Amino acid sequence: MMNAAEIASHLRGRKSGASYVMKCPAHNDQNPSLSVCDAADGKVLVHCHAGCDQETVIEALKGLGLWPEDEERSHRTILAEYSYTDAAGSMLYQVVRFVPKSFAQRYPDGAGGWTWKKYPGQVLYRLQEVTEAPIVFLVEGKKDVETLRDYGFVATTNAGGAKAPWLPQFTEALRGREVHLIPDNDEPGWQRATRIARALLGTAALIRVIDLPKDTKDITDWFAAGHSECELIEMAEGNVHAL
Repeated sequence: MMNAAEIASHLRGRKSGASYVMKCPAHNDQNPSLSVCDAADGKVLVHCHAGCDQETVIEALKGLGLWPEDEERSHRTILAEYSYTDAAGSMLYQVVRFVPKSFAQRYPDGAGGWTWKKYPGQVLYRLQEVTEAPIVFLVEGKKDVETLRDYGFVATTNAGGAKAPWLPQFTEALRGREVHLIPDNDEPGWQRATRIARALLGTAALIRVIDLPKDTKDITDWFAAGHSECELIEMAEGNVHAL
């Protein structure tokens, strides 16, 4: 496996303290945002400061021949494919979930295959439904989006998990809508909800944060515990968490 200096050499990176800084191959990087360094145990650590998740960065490095396929990764199987579309419903890119659990982004390469790289124009999940709805539920995971859709609600999220950046185009897509935020019941989930709520101020018609019971991880678990869509409607109408 290449070390940090060798990866930096291929990507025209520069030394910065104990790390190397270079343009991230997982997105259309105009300002170098990828840090690569050698850990004490011999592993290479990568971190994209622009928000690419680690799996997507590693997939991009593999595509360039700069990262090896270990045995576990070579035997991964796809568990789910989540397609992100434009407002007209045309597919732009996918988030792929693997077993063992990991995620990666990909988009069509125009020749019948895939480019395993973060798509440059990120959008909200289920964007077409969002643009047609006056009320939208905003959750953290795509699984939770699909759960809410099964119960008749319009829901969305952005790719990358709790720490992914909330982009201006996400806020614009929710302009004039009533937005109900349902955080995952942990510190990163609530931090994310607070960031998004503040970003939506002055753009969304109404912002509500639904506080699930403390013994509930997310909205999927809440429904699995036997709760109903009518209960969620009552919570959305009356349970407002002050930020």
